[in-house]
Amino acid sequence: MSSYQYRHYPYRRPTELDGKGKRRPVVIVGAGLAGPTLALALAVRGVASVLLDEDDTVSNGSRSICQAKHSLETWDRFGIAQRMVDKGITWEQGEVYLHDKPIYHFNLAPEPGHKFPAFVNLQQYYVEEYLFDRCLAEKLIDLRFRHKVVGVRPDSGGVSLDVETPDGRYTLDADWLVACDGVRSAVRHLLDLPFPGEVFHDQFLIADIRFTSELPKERRFWFYPSFHPTNSVLLHRQADNVLRVDFQLGRDADPEEEKKPENVDRRLRQMFGPDATWEHEWSSVYTFTCRMMERFVQGRVIFAGDAAHVVSPFGARGGNAAVADVDNLAWKLVRVLAGTSPASLLESYCSERRAAAHENTLNSTRSTDFITPKFPASRAFRDATLALAREFPFARSLVNSGRLSVPTVQPGSSIDTPDGDTDWLRGPTPGMAMVDAPVANGRGGFLVDHVGPDFTLIAFAARPVDLPELPAGMAGVMVAREGAPPSGWTALLDRDGLVRQRYDGRAGTAYLIRPDRYVAARWRRPDARELAAALRRATGHG
Repeated sequence: MSSYQYRHYPYRRPTELDGKGKRRPVVIVGAGLAGPTLALALAVRGVASVLLDEDDTVSNGSRSICQAKHSLETWDRFGIAQRMVDKGITWEQGEVYLHDKPIYHFNLAPEPGHKFPAFVNLQQYYVEEYLFDRCLAEKLIDLRFRHKVVGVRPDSGGVSLDVETPDGRYTLDADWLVACDGVRSAVRHLLDLPFPGEVFHDQFLIADIRFTSELPKERRFWFYPSFHPTNSVLLHRQADNVLRVDFQLGRDADPEEEKKPENVDRRLRQMFGPDATWEHEWSSVYTFTCRMMERFVQGRVIFAGDAAHVVSPFGARGGNAAVADVDNLAWKLVRVLAGTSPASLLESYCSERRAAAHENTLNSTRSTDFITPKFPASRAFRDATLALAREFPFARSLVNSGRLSVPTVQPGSSIDTPDGDTDWLRGPTPGMAMVDAPVANGRGGFLVDHVGPDFTLIAFAARPVDLPELPAGMAGVMVAREGAPPSGWTALLDRDGLVRQRYDGRAGTAYLIRPDRYVAARWRRPDARELAAALRRATGHG
Protein backbone atom coordinates (compact mmCIF):
# COMPACT_ATOMS: atom_id res chain seq x y z
CA MET A 1 0.00 0.00 0.00
CA SER A 2 1.46 3.34 -1.01
CA SER A 3 1.04 6.57 0.93
CA TYR A 4 1.57 8.44 -2.36
CA GLN A 5 -1.34 8.84 -4.77
CA TYR A 6 0.02 8.56 -8.31
CA ARG A 7 -1.49 10.93 -10.84
CA HIS A 8 -1.73 9.95 -14.48
CA TYR A 9 -1.10 13.00 -16.61
CA PRO A 10 -3.19 13.40 -19.77
CA TYR A 11 -1.91 12.51 -23.19
CA ARG A 12 -2.50 15.20 -25.83
CA ARG A 13 -2.52 14.61 -29.55
CA PRO A 14 0.51 16.44 -31.03
CA THR A 15 0.03 19.03 -33.76
CA GLU A 16 2.64 17.24 -35.88
CA LEU A 17 0.15 14.43 -36.55
CA ASP A 18 -2.11 17.00 -38.22
CA GLY A 19 0.67 18.49 -40.34
CA LYS A 20 1.01 21.60 -38.15
CA GLY A 21 4.37 20.91 -36.56
CA LYS A 22 7.33 23.27 -36.59
CA ARG A 23 11.03 23.05 -35.90
CA ARG A 24 11.88 23.43 -32.19
CA PRO A 25 15.01 24.99 -30.71
CA VAL A 26 15.39 22.27 -28.06
CA VAL A 27 13.81 18.87 -27.59
CA ILE A 28 14.43 17.09 -24.27
CA VAL A 29 13.86 13.35 -23.90
CA GLY A 30 13.14 12.03 -20.42
CA ALA A 31 11.13 13.55 -17.55
CA GLY A 32 12.94 12.35 -14.45
CA LEU A 33 14.91 14.91 -12.44
CA ALA A 34 17.17 16.24 -15.20
CA GLY A 35 14.72 16.78 -18.07
CA PRO A 36 12.14 19.02 -16.33
CA THR A 37 14.91 20.92 -14.53
CA LEU A 38 16.56 21.67 -17.88
CA ALA A 39 13.25 22.73 -19.45
CA LEU A 40 12.63 25.16 -16.59
CA ALA A 41 16.22 26.47 -16.69
CA LEU A 42 15.76 27.22 -20.39
CA ALA A 43 12.35 28.80 -19.84
CA VAL A 44 13.57 31.30 -17.21
CA ARG A 45 16.02 32.46 -19.89
CA GLY A 46 13.29 32.77 -22.52
CA VAL A 47 13.95 29.59 -24.53
CA ALA A 48 11.11 27.22 -25.45
CA SER A 49 11.46 23.45 -25.38
CA VAL A 50 9.52 20.25 -25.97
CA LEU A 51 9.85 17.69 -23.17
CA LEU A 52 9.00 14.10 -24.13
CA ASP A 53 8.32 11.23 -21.75
CA GLU A 54 7.15 7.76 -22.69
CA ASP A 55 5.24 7.36 -19.39
CA ASP A 56 2.32 9.35 -17.99
CA THR A 57 3.22 9.49 -14.30
CA VAL A 58 6.10 10.10 -11.92
CA SER A 59 8.73 7.52 -10.99
CA ASN A 60 7.57 4.27 -9.42
CA GLY A 61 9.00 4.06 -5.91
CA SER A 62 10.88 6.64 -3.89
CA ARG A 63 14.21 6.05 -5.71
CA SER A 64 16.44 9.13 -5.30
CA ILE A 65 15.55 10.55 -1.88
CA CYS A 66 18.43 12.84 -0.76
CA GLN A 67 18.04 16.27 -2.35
CA ALA A 68 21.22 18.27 -1.78
CA LYS A 69 21.61 21.98 -1.03
CA HIS A 70 23.01 22.84 -4.47
CA SER A 71 20.03 21.15 -6.17
CA LEU A 72 17.62 23.04 -3.92
CA GLU A 73 19.32 26.31 -4.90
CA THR A 74 18.75 25.40 -8.56
CA TRP A 75 15.07 24.58 -8.04
CA ASP A 76 14.61 27.74 -5.99
CA ARG A 77 14.95 29.75 -9.21
CA PHE A 78 11.69 28.13 -10.35
CA GLY A 79 9.89 28.79 -7.06
CA ILE A 80 9.54 25.15 -5.97
CA ALA A 81 12.45 24.51 -3.57
CA GLN A 82 10.66 25.71 -0.45
CA ARG A 83 7.79 23.36 -1.28
CA MET A 84 10.31 20.51 -1.22
CA VAL A 85 11.82 21.66 2.08
CA ASP A 86 8.37 21.97 3.66
CA LYS A 87 7.33 18.48 2.57
CA GLY A 88 10.62 16.69 3.14
CA ILE A 89 12.67 15.75 6.18
CA THR A 90 15.54 18.14 6.84
CA TRP A 91 18.63 16.42 8.18
CA GLU A 92 22.23 17.39 8.74
CA GLN A 93 23.30 14.81 11.33
CA GLY A 94 24.50 11.28 10.69
CA GLU A 95 25.46 8.41 12.95
CA VAL A 96 27.67 5.40 12.26
CA TYR A 97 27.33 2.18 14.28
CA LEU A 98 29.56 -0.85 14.78
CA HIS A 99 27.42 -3.79 15.83
CA ASP A 100 24.69 -2.05 17.90
CA LYS A 101 26.70 0.78 19.42
CA PRO A 102 27.38 4.19 17.85
CA ILE A 103 30.97 4.92 16.80
CA TYR A 104 30.52 8.63 16.15
CA HIS A 105 28.20 11.38 14.88
CA PHE A 106 28.92 13.71 11.97
CA ASN A 107 27.49 17.04 10.86
CA LEU A 108 27.03 17.82 7.17
CA ALA A 109 26.51 21.55 7.72
CA PRO A 110 28.85 22.64 10.51
CA GLU A 111 28.54 26.36 9.66
CA PRO A 112 25.38 28.46 9.94
CA GLY A 113 23.97 31.03 7.55
CA HIS A 114 22.76 29.19 4.44
CA LYS A 115 19.34 29.50 2.85
CA PHE A 116 18.93 25.75 2.46
CA PRO A 117 19.97 22.78 4.58
CA ALA A 118 22.67 20.37 3.49
CA PHE A 119 20.05 17.77 2.56
CA VAL A 120 16.32 17.26 2.47
CA ASN A 121 15.01 13.72 2.32
CA LEU A 122 12.14 13.72 -0.14
CA GLN A 123 11.01 10.89 -2.36
CA GLN A 124 11.71 11.33 -6.07
CA TYR A 125 8.03 11.05 -6.97
CA TYR A 126 7.30 14.24 -5.01
CA VAL A 127 10.22 16.08 -6.60
CA GLU A 128 9.03 15.04 -10.07
CA GLU A 129 5.45 16.03 -9.23
CA TYR A 130 6.54 19.54 -8.22
CA LEU A 131 8.70 19.82 -11.35
CA PHE A 132 5.81 18.64 -13.55
CA ASP A 133 3.40 21.13 -11.95
CA ARG A 134 5.83 23.97 -12.66
CA CYS A 135 6.48 22.79 -16.23
CA LEU A 136 2.77 22.49 -17.00
CA ALA A 137 2.26 26.07 -15.81
CA GLU A 138 5.05 27.39 -18.05
CA LYS A 139 4.00 28.52 -21.55
CA LEU A 140 7.49 27.95 -22.97
CA ILE A 141 7.46 24.24 -22.08
CA ASP A 142 5.50 21.70 -24.12
CA LEU A 143 5.44 18.65 -21.81
CA ARG A 144 4.20 15.59 -23.69
CA PHE A 145 3.33 12.33 -21.93
CA ARG A 146 3.21 8.91 -23.67
CA HIS A 147 5.52 10.11 -26.43
CA LYS A 148 8.20 7.48 -27.01
CA VAL A 149 11.28 8.21 -29.12
CA VAL A 150 11.87 5.35 -31.56
CA GLY A 151 14.25 6.99 -34.04
CA VAL A 152 16.99 9.63 -33.96
CA ARG A 153 18.62 11.11 -37.08
CA PRO A 154 21.18 13.83 -36.35
CA ASP A 155 22.91 15.94 -38.98
CA SER A 156 25.16 18.99 -38.93
CA GLY A 157 22.26 21.41 -38.56
CA GLY A 158 19.95 19.65 -36.13
CA VAL A 159 18.18 16.42 -35.22
CA SER A 160 15.05 14.65 -36.46
CA LEU A 161 13.20 12.32 -34.08
CA ASP A 162 10.61 9.66 -34.75
CA VAL A 163 8.10 9.66 -31.91
CA GLU A 164 5.45 7.02 -31.23
CA THR A 165 2.15 7.96 -29.57
CA PRO A 166 -1.26 6.30 -28.97
CA ASP A 167 -2.45 8.09 -32.14
CA GLY A 168 0.46 7.09 -34.34
CA ARG A 169 4.00 8.08 -35.20
CA TYR A 170 5.26 11.55 -36.11
CA THR A 171 8.53 13.33 -36.86
CA LEU A 172 9.84 16.13 -34.66
CA ASP A 173 12.67 18.39 -35.85
CA ALA A 174 14.94 20.29 -33.45
CA ASP A 175 18.06 22.40 -33.47
CA TRP A 176 19.33 20.53 -30.40
CA LEU A 177 18.37 17.29 -28.69
CA VAL A 178 19.19 16.70 -25.02
CA ALA A 179 18.89 13.10 -23.82
CA CYS A 180 17.93 12.92 -20.14
CA ASP A 181 16.34 9.50 -20.49
CA GLY A 182 18.22 7.57 -17.85
CA VAL A 183 20.66 4.72 -17.56
CA ARG A 184 18.83 2.72 -20.28
CA SER A 185 18.76 5.77 -22.57
CA ALA A 186 16.81 5.02 -25.74
CA VAL A 187 18.59 7.89 -27.50
CA ARG A 188 22.01 6.44 -26.66
CA HIS A 189 20.95 2.99 -27.84
CA LEU A 190 19.41 4.32 -31.05
CA LEU A 191 22.69 6.07 -31.84
CA ASP A 192 24.64 2.91 -30.88
CA LEU A 193 26.96 4.81 -28.56
CA PRO A 194 29.13 2.89 -26.05
CA PHE A 195 28.62 3.19 -22.29
CA PRO A 196 31.77 1.70 -20.74
CA GLY A 197 32.24 1.11 -17.04
CA GLU A 198 32.52 -1.29 -14.13
CA VAL A 199 29.87 -3.69 -12.83
CA PHE A 200 29.54 -4.29 -9.07
CA HIS A 201 28.05 -7.67 -8.25
CA ASP A 202 27.13 -7.15 -4.61
CA GLN A 203 23.37 -6.99 -4.07
CA PHE A 204 21.26 -4.72 -1.88
CA LEU A 205 17.64 -4.83 -0.75
CA ILE A 206 15.73 -1.54 -0.53
CA ALA A 207 12.63 -1.62 1.64
CA ASP A 208 10.55 1.54 1.91
CA ILE A 209 8.02 1.14 4.71
CA ARG A 210 5.50 3.43 6.35
CA PHE A 211 6.43 3.34 10.02
CA THR A 212 4.30 4.57 12.92
CA SER A 213 6.92 4.92 15.68
CA GLU A 214 8.90 8.12 16.16
CA LEU A 215 12.43 7.94 14.81
CA PRO A 216 15.25 10.50 14.67
CA LYS A 217 15.84 12.44 11.49
CA GLU A 218 19.53 11.62 11.15
CA ARG A 219 21.00 9.12 8.73
CA ARG A 220 22.08 5.89 10.42
CA PHE A 221 24.55 3.36 9.05
CA TRP A 222 25.33 0.05 10.76
CA PHE A 223 28.26 -2.27 10.18
CA TYR A 224 27.60 -5.83 11.43
CA PRO A 225 24.48 -5.08 13.51
CA SER A 226 22.97 -7.91 15.56
CA PHE A 227 19.87 -7.88 13.32
CA HIS A 228 22.00 -8.32 10.16
CA PRO A 229 25.34 -9.55 11.51
CA THR A 230 27.20 -10.37 8.31
CA ASN A 231 26.79 -7.09 6.40
CA SER A 232 25.70 -3.43 6.59
CA VAL A 233 22.39 -1.59 6.89
CA LEU A 234 21.44 2.01 6.05
CA LEU A 235 18.43 3.89 7.40
CA HIS A 236 16.92 7.18 6.15
CA ARG A 237 13.67 8.81 7.14
CA GLN A 238 11.48 10.31 4.41
CA ALA A 239 8.27 12.29 4.17
CA ASP A 240 4.94 10.70 5.20
CA ASN A 241 6.65 8.65 7.96
CA VAL A 242 8.29 6.49 5.31
CA LEU A 243 11.59 4.82 6.19
CA ARG A 244 14.20 3.75 3.65
CA VAL A 245 16.03 0.64 4.89
CA ASP A 246 18.87 -0.65 2.72
CA PHE A 247 20.22 -4.14 3.52
CA GLN A 248 23.49 -5.33 2.03
CA LEU A 249 22.82 -8.92 0.88
CA GLY A 250 26.04 -10.11 -0.73
CA ARG A 251 26.72 -11.58 -4.14
CA ASP A 252 25.07 -14.96 -3.66
CA ALA A 253 21.62 -13.84 -2.50
CA ASP A 254 18.60 -14.87 -4.57
CA PRO A 255 16.94 -11.56 -5.52
CA GLU A 256 13.54 -13.12 -6.20
CA GLU A 257 13.48 -14.72 -2.76
CA GLU A 258 14.80 -11.66 -0.97
CA LYS A 259 12.13 -9.29 -2.23
CA LYS A 260 9.20 -11.53 -1.25
CA PRO A 261 7.17 -9.64 1.39
CA GLU A 262 7.53 -12.36 4.00
CA ASN A 263 11.32 -12.31 3.69
CA VAL A 264 11.47 -8.51 3.78
CA ASP A 265 9.27 -8.60 6.88
CA ARG A 266 11.55 -11.14 8.53
CA ARG A 267 14.54 -8.81 8.20
CA LEU A 268 12.56 -5.80 9.36
CA ARG A 269 11.20 -7.67 12.37
CA GLN A 270 14.72 -8.57 13.43
CA MET A 271 15.68 -4.91 13.10
CA PHE A 272 12.71 -3.18 14.78
CA GLY A 273 11.51 -5.79 17.27
CA PRO A 274 8.26 -7.64 17.96
CA ASP A 275 6.05 -4.62 18.67
CA ALA A 276 6.80 -2.48 15.62
CA THR A 277 4.21 -2.09 12.88
CA TRP A 278 4.58 -0.92 9.31
CA GLU A 279 3.08 -0.96 5.85
CA HIS A 280 5.02 -1.79 2.70
CA GLU A 281 5.54 1.07 0.25
CA TRP A 282 8.09 -0.21 -2.25
CA SER A 283 10.93 -2.71 -2.34
CA SER A 284 13.61 -3.70 -4.82
CA VAL A 285 16.81 -5.74 -5.01
CA TYR A 286 19.53 -4.03 -6.98
CA THR A 287 23.10 -4.24 -8.13
CA PHE A 288 24.80 -1.25 -9.70
CA THR A 289 27.42 -0.10 -12.15
CA CYS A 290 29.65 2.91 -12.64
CA ARG A 291 29.57 3.93 -16.31
CA MET A 292 30.34 7.04 -18.32
CA MET A 293 30.11 8.01 -21.98
CA GLU A 294 33.33 9.04 -23.69
CA ARG A 295 31.70 12.29 -24.81
CA PHE A 296 28.55 13.97 -23.51
CA VAL A 297 28.20 16.16 -26.63
CA GLN A 298 27.73 14.23 -29.86
CA GLY A 299 27.19 16.86 -32.55
CA ARG A 300 23.70 18.27 -32.01
CA VAL A 301 22.83 15.56 -29.43
CA ILE A 302 23.75 16.20 -25.79
CA PHE A 303 23.55 13.69 -22.94
CA ALA A 304 22.90 14.52 -19.28
CA GLY A 305 22.25 12.71 -16.01
CA ASP A 306 22.15 8.92 -15.95
CA ALA A 307 22.02 8.84 -19.75
CA ALA A 308 25.60 10.16 -19.71
CA HIS A 309 27.01 8.69 -16.50
CA VAL A 310 25.87 6.51 -13.64
CA VAL A 311 27.46 5.91 -10.22
CA SER A 312 26.79 3.69 -7.23
CA PRO A 313 24.01 4.96 -4.93
CA PHE A 314 26.32 5.64 -1.97
CA GLY A 315 26.48 9.37 -1.31
CA ALA A 316 23.33 10.54 -3.13
CA ARG A 317 25.37 11.51 -6.18
CA GLY A 318 23.16 10.28 -9.02
CA GLY A 319 20.13 12.57 -8.95
CA ASN A 320 22.05 15.57 -7.63
CA ALA A 321 24.70 15.17 -10.34
CA ALA A 322 21.94 15.10 -12.97
CA VAL A 323 20.58 18.42 -11.70
CA ALA A 324 24.10 19.88 -11.71
CA ASP A 325 24.58 18.67 -15.30
CA VAL A 326 21.60 20.56 -16.68
CA ASP A 327 22.31 23.63 -14.53
CA ASN A 328 25.74 23.73 -16.18
CA LEU A 329 24.31 23.10 -19.64
CA ALA A 330 21.29 25.42 -19.71
CA TRP A 331 22.99 28.82 -19.80
CA LYS A 332 25.58 27.65 -22.32
CA LEU A 333 22.96 26.20 -24.65
CA VAL A 334 20.91 29.42 -24.43
CA ARG A 335 23.93 31.49 -25.45
CA VAL A 336 24.69 29.18 -28.37
CA LEU A 337 21.07 29.34 -29.54
CA ALA A 338 21.12 33.16 -29.32
CA GLY A 339 24.39 33.37 -31.23
CA THR A 340 26.14 35.23 -28.40
CA SER A 341 28.57 32.34 -27.86
CA PRO A 342 30.08 29.85 -30.30
CA ALA A 343 28.96 26.22 -30.25
CA SER A 344 32.42 25.37 -28.92
CA LEU A 345 31.23 26.69 -25.53
CA LEU A 346 29.38 23.38 -25.17
CA GLU A 347 32.73 21.61 -25.08
CA SER A 348 33.17 23.10 -21.62
CA TYR A 349 29.93 21.36 -20.59
CA CYS A 350 31.43 18.09 -21.75
CA SER A 351 34.81 18.59 -20.06
CA GLU A 352 33.46 20.04 -16.80
CA ARG A 353 30.72 17.50 -16.28
CA ARG A 354 32.93 14.57 -17.31
CA ALA A 355 35.40 15.76 -14.66
CA ALA A 356 32.53 15.95 -12.17
CA ALA A 357 31.42 12.44 -13.14
CA HIS A 358 34.99 11.23 -12.59
CA GLU A 359 34.99 12.83 -9.14
CA ASN A 360 31.60 11.32 -8.27
CA THR A 361 32.67 7.90 -9.56
CA LEU A 362 35.89 8.03 -7.55
CA ASN A 363 34.04 8.93 -4.35
CA SER A 364 31.24 6.43 -4.84
CA THR A 365 33.68 3.66 -5.80
CA ARG A 366 35.72 4.30 -2.66
CA SER A 367 32.52 4.08 -0.62
CA THR A 368 31.61 0.85 -2.40
CA ASP A 369 35.04 -0.65 -1.74
CA PHE A 370 34.74 0.19 1.97
CA ILE A 371 31.17 -1.05 2.36
CA THR A 372 31.69 -4.15 0.18
CA PRO A 373 35.41 -5.04 0.41
CA LYS A 374 36.49 -7.40 -2.36
CA PHE A 375 39.60 -8.92 -0.77
CA PRO A 376 40.50 -10.29 2.69
CA ALA A 377 43.11 -7.53 3.17
CA SER A 378 40.62 -4.74 2.42
CA ARG A 379 38.07 -6.31 4.77
CA ALA A 380 40.73 -6.50 7.51
CA PHE A 381 41.54 -2.81 6.95
CA ARG A 382 37.84 -1.91 7.08
CA ASP A 383 37.27 -3.83 10.32
CA ALA A 384 40.39 -2.37 11.98
CA THR A 385 39.29 1.15 11.00
CA LEU A 386 35.85 0.60 12.51
CA ALA A 387 37.33 -0.78 15.72
CA LEU A 388 39.54 2.29 16.15
CA ALA A 389 36.97 4.93 15.15
CA ARG A 390 35.08 5.02 18.43
CA GLU A 391 38.08 6.21 20.44
CA PHE A 392 40.43 7.75 17.88
CA PRO A 393 39.20 10.66 15.73
CA PHE A 394 41.84 10.09 13.01
CA ALA A 395 40.19 6.76 12.15
CA ARG A 396 36.78 8.37 11.64
CA SER A 397 37.99 10.13 8.51
CA LEU A 398 38.77 6.69 7.06
CA VAL A 399 35.27 5.31 7.67
CA ASN A 400 33.48 5.57 4.34
CA SER A 401 29.78 4.82 4.50
CA GLY A 402 29.12 7.18 1.58
CA ARG A 403 30.79 10.57 1.07
CA LEU A 404 27.65 12.61 0.65
CA SER A 405 27.06 14.79 -2.40
CA VAL A 406 28.47 18.31 -2.45
CA PRO A 407 29.14 20.50 -5.52
CA THR A 408 32.05 19.03 -7.43
CA VAL A 409 35.19 21.06 -8.05
CA GLN A 410 36.22 21.70 -11.67
CA PRO A 411 39.76 23.15 -11.53
CA GLY A 412 41.45 24.23 -14.73
CA SER A 413 38.30 24.70 -16.79
CA SER A 414 39.01 26.35 -20.13
CA ILE A 415 36.36 29.02 -19.46
CA ASP A 416 37.50 30.02 -15.96
CA THR A 417 40.27 32.55 -15.26
CA PRO A 418 42.96 31.26 -12.88
CA ASP A 419 44.01 33.25 -9.84
CA GLY A 420 46.93 35.64 -10.23
CA ASP A 421 49.74 35.98 -7.71
CA THR A 422 47.53 37.47 -5.01
CA ASP A 423 47.49 35.65 -1.68
CA TRP A 424 44.05 34.50 -0.63
CA LEU A 425 43.31 33.45 2.93
CA ARG A 426 40.00 31.82 2.08
CA GLY A 427 37.13 31.96 -0.38
CA PRO A 428 35.97 29.76 -3.27
CA THR A 429 38.51 29.53 -6.07
CA PRO A 430 37.70 29.53 -9.79
CA GLY A 431 36.09 26.18 -10.52
CA MET A 432 34.35 25.97 -7.14
CA ALA A 433 30.70 26.66 -6.34
CA MET A 434 29.88 29.99 -4.73
CA VAL A 435 29.22 30.00 -0.98
CA ASP A 436 25.99 31.32 0.51
CA ALA A 437 25.70 33.72 3.45
CA PRO A 438 23.01 35.91 5.08
CA VAL A 439 22.50 39.43 3.69
CA ALA A 440 20.04 42.27 4.13
CA ASN A 441 18.78 45.43 2.35
CA GLY A 442 17.98 43.57 -0.85
CA ARG A 443 15.52 41.28 -2.56
CA GLY A 444 16.16 38.39 -0.23
CA GLY A 445 17.79 37.29 2.93
CA PHE A 446 20.68 35.33 1.40
CA LEU A 447 23.46 35.97 -1.07
CA VAL A 448 22.30 33.17 -3.36
CA ASP A 449 19.04 35.09 -3.92
CA HIS A 450 20.96 37.83 -5.72
CA VAL A 451 22.78 35.66 -8.25
CA GLY A 452 20.51 35.53 -11.27
CA PRO A 453 20.35 33.49 -14.48
CA ASP A 454 23.22 35.44 -16.07
CA PHE A 455 26.71 36.49 -14.90
CA THR A 456 26.99 38.38 -11.61
CA LEU A 457 29.90 40.32 -10.13
CA ILE A 458 30.09 40.30 -6.31
CA ALA A 459 32.31 43.19 -5.21
CA PHE A 460 33.37 44.47 -1.81
CA ALA A 461 33.75 48.24 -1.54
CA ALA A 462 34.45 50.76 1.20
CA ARG A 463 32.65 53.33 -0.96
CA PRO A 464 30.49 52.97 -4.08
CA VAL A 465 32.97 55.03 -6.11
CA ASP A 466 35.52 52.25 -5.62
CA LEU A 467 33.45 49.75 -7.62
CA PRO A 468 34.72 48.66 -11.06
CA GLU A 469 32.79 49.48 -14.21
CA LEU A 470 30.48 46.62 -15.18
CA PRO A 471 30.68 45.11 -18.67
CA ALA A 472 27.44 45.32 -20.63
CA GLY A 473 24.81 42.81 -19.54
CA MET A 474 26.47 41.86 -16.23
CA ALA A 475 24.67 42.38 -12.93
CA GLY A 476 26.58 43.68 -9.92
CA VAL A 477 26.17 42.96 -6.22
CA MET A 478 27.85 45.54 -3.98
CA VAL A 479 28.75 44.48 -0.45
CA ALA A 480 29.38 47.82 1.27
CA ARG A 481 28.84 49.38 4.64
CA GLU A 482 27.21 52.53 3.33
CA GLY A 483 26.33 54.49 0.20
CA ALA A 484 23.89 54.15 -2.67
CA PRO A 485 24.96 51.79 -5.46
CA PRO A 486 25.65 52.96 -9.01
CA SER A 487 23.38 51.96 -11.88
CA GLY A 488 23.36 48.21 -12.48
CA TRP A 489 24.38 47.39 -8.91
CA THR A 490 22.40 45.99 -5.98
CA ALA A 491 23.58 47.03 -2.52
CA LEU A 492 23.71 44.37 0.18
CA LEU A 493 24.49 44.60 3.86
CA ASP A 494 26.70 41.83 5.22
CA ARG A 495 24.29 41.05 8.03
CA ASP A 496 26.49 38.80 10.18
CA GLY A 497 29.91 39.46 8.65
CA LEU A 498 29.86 36.02 7.00
CA VAL A 499 30.04 37.26 3.40
CA ARG A 500 33.37 38.99 4.00
CA GLN A 501 34.62 36.06 6.05
CA ARG A 502 33.69 33.40 3.49
CA TYR A 503 34.96 35.40 0.51
CA ASP A 504 38.04 36.98 2.15
CA GLY A 505 36.30 40.19 1.21
CA ARG A 506 38.77 42.99 1.69
CA ALA A 507 37.92 46.30 0.01
CA GLY A 508 38.29 45.98 -3.75
CA THR A 509 37.84 42.20 -3.85
CA ALA A 510 35.54 40.95 -6.61
CA TYR A 511 34.19 37.56 -7.71
CA LEU A 512 32.76 36.81 -11.14
CA ILE A 513 29.93 34.27 -10.63
CA ARG A 514 28.71 32.16 -13.53
CA PRO A 515 24.99 31.54 -14.15
CA ASP A 516 25.37 28.05 -12.61
CA ARG A 517 26.66 29.68 -9.40
CA TYR A 518 30.29 28.66 -9.94
CA VAL A 519 33.20 31.09 -9.58
CA ALA A 520 34.64 32.05 -12.98
CA ALA A 521 37.31 34.47 -11.70
CA ARG A 522 38.30 36.55 -8.69
CA TRP A 523 40.54 39.55 -8.10
CA ARG A 524 41.68 41.88 -5.36
CA ARG A 525 40.98 44.98 -7.46
CA PRO A 526 39.95 44.29 -11.06
CA ASP A 527 39.88 46.89 -13.79
CA ALA A 528 37.45 47.01 -16.70
CA ARG A 529 39.90 45.28 -19.03
CA GLU A 530 40.33 42.29 -16.69
CA LEU A 531 36.59 41.97 -16.18
CA ALA A 532 35.89 42.07 -19.90
CA ALA A 533 38.61 39.50 -20.61
CA ALA A 534 37.28 37.10 -17.97
CA LEU A 535 33.74 37.48 -19.30
CA ARG A 536 34.89 36.80 -22.87
CA ARG A 537 36.71 33.69 -21.71
CA ALA A 538 33.73 32.49 -19.63
CA THR A 539 31.39 32.83 -22.61
CA GLY A 540 33.61 30.88 -24.98
CA HIS A 541 35.36 33.79 -26.73
CA GLY A 542 38.66 33.73 -24.86
